Amino acid sequence: MAGVLETLTGLYREQMARHENRPFLEAVMSAAALVCAADGQVTFPERMRLDQILEAIRQLDVFDPHEAVDLFNDYTAAIQADSETGRAAAFKRIEPVADNPETASLILRVCMGILEVEGEDNLTEQIEIVSLCSRLGIEPGDLGLYVDDLPQIPDEKA
Repeated sequence: MAGVLETLTGLYREQMARHENRPFLEAVMSAAALVCAADGQVTFPERMRLDQILEAIRQLDVFDPHEAVDLFNDYTAAIQADSETGRAAAFKRIEPVADNPETASLILRVCMGILEVEGEDNLTEQIEIVSLCSRLGIEPGDLGLYVDDLPQIPDEKA
């Protein structure tokens, strides 16, 4: 009898974790879709990085990776089919988690990981991440975007 109870308890906890983390999954996948589709194409290296990210984020462990990839594909297809409507729908999925700074930061770090995968800075994707920063209340400079690396010129009056 104890085995059945433990099994039911485990199933209940897994379902609760899935329910609690579903908005996060949708937000991550829609943000990733926004970044990947920003330049009009989703590349194989971007998809591979997304797979790596899915494996690394503990909150997403309760989901089948295929479920996450299917969401990503749906969001990407919607953005590519009708940019304005698809982007609006993606941003709407990000809103439920936008008020949590830690979650917002993690979503943006996922986006930065996707941006960096191809070894070049894609301006279109950077602009998309800056747009996400604005919606999530995070400074782009906190992610290394728009950081001026020029040396400081000493004040001549000193």
